[in-house]
Amino acid sequence: MKRTVLKFGLYGAFTICILFLVSWFIFGNLPYSTQEVLGYASMILSLGFVFLGIKYYRDKENEGRVRFKTALLIGVFISLITAVAFGILDVIYTEVLNPDFMTEYYDRSADSLKASLPPELVEQKLMELEAQRELFSNPLMSFALMAMTVFVIGFIISLLSALILQRK
Repeated sequence: MKRTVLKFGLYGAFTICILFLVSWFIFGNLPYSTQEVLGYASMILSLGFVFLGIKYYRDKENEGRVRFKTALLIGVFISLITAVAFGILDVIYTEVLNPDFMTEYYDRSADSLKASLPPELVEQKLMELEAQRELFSNPLMSFALMAMTVFVIGFIISLLSALILQRK
């Protein structure tokens, strides 16, 4: 089981990193909302290795059988490896590769708020945005939030995969 988790976890980690870097280099000029959709699609695609890992374990290593609990554990650990890799990549991106990202993102978000909200709501939303900016400016918090996002999606995929692939 450990080899399967490590193998498919690294596949997922490699995939999410490659998709992230490809989207940064090729689709970097797209609006942030479009980039966000591409980011979630990359997460889901790379977490497809959860399903493949559980299926591989069931079919190749465990004689066609896997219990729900075992399948869920395999999926969770694969998701964890992928999530940690993405969290680390996000910190490297925001601290080294593009240190102005946070400023650019929040400036564009503030401009969007000013253009789309009535003046009486703008100040309140800008204060909320500034609080988020401070939170994401801490590399440890940025890592935790990005890794947790991937892990939660991975947990859902693990749960569904375990339900689909279980065989007693």
